[in-house]
Amino acid sequence: MLIVTSVNVNGLRAAAKKGFVEWLAATEADVVCLQEVRAEESQLPEAVRAPEGWHTVHAPAAAKGRAGVALYTRREPDAVRVGFGSDEFDGSGRYVEADLPGVTVASLYLPSGEVGTERQEEKYRFMGEFLPYLKGLRERAAADGREVVVCGDWNIAHQQADLKNWKANQKNSGFLPEEREWLTRVFGEAAYVDVVRALHPGVDGPYSWWSYRGRAFDNDAGWRIDLQVATPGLADRAVKAWVERAATHGERWSDHAPVTAAYDL
Repeated sequence: MLIVTSVNVNGLRAAAKKGFVEWLAATEADVVCLQEVRAEESQLPEAVRAPEGWHTVHAPAAAKGRAGVALYTRREPDAVRVGFGSDEFDGSGRYVEADLPGVTVASLYLPSGEVGTERQEEKYRFMGEFLPYLKGLRERAAADGREVVVCGDWNIAHQQADLKNWKANQKNSGFLPEEREWLTRVFGEAAYVDVVRALHPGVDGPYSWWSYRGRAFDNDAGWRIDLQVATPGLADRAVKAWVERAATHGERWSDHAPVTAAYDL
């Protein structure tokens, strides 16, 4: 069994003070994919930078205090690659992948965007470069007899079932028609599978992000934007997927919850 967890930590130093260290010590995951680390390795306490029993790969952003992704694996990866061959984005702390036996696991932090701003244009540029990369990654992996799972904060809710207040968000970044269509292409022409949705068809959620504003968490007014996107062969082996939602608002160590899937290898 391969257990993979993905979580946007919303600042790893802050999360470490709120319960991430304890969560990591208790998790049964074989791989943990982190997004929005917002720190360089030298800024992290040792219990987070190099926890006992884990091999860690950190890919911070060149811009201080922004983005940043990481991979924690129980066994040492056979190979690690930072970025996806993009002149603009390879130094932005948004993508890292590692080869493990039979599977490539990646951590992705797709730009969040904001309608009417340069941030949204940046998001579209990233999407434009990343889709061809995903296709190539799948093809290269298949040639090597490998599967792929790209975990992370994709910052797009694909369907109405993926966010509570979809009617009010139709003109907001994260639920724009062109963003949703792009994800449809990821699941169509690029031939990847949304693992959590495949195991939870026909239901609202399960949500993975709730705004800190108002009572979003208490009312479960969330978004399902943290995804595990896998090649069909691996997705077919997914036996369970769940969101590790905190019991109460006060027990949260991020505004996102860990999204975990178990693959029967």
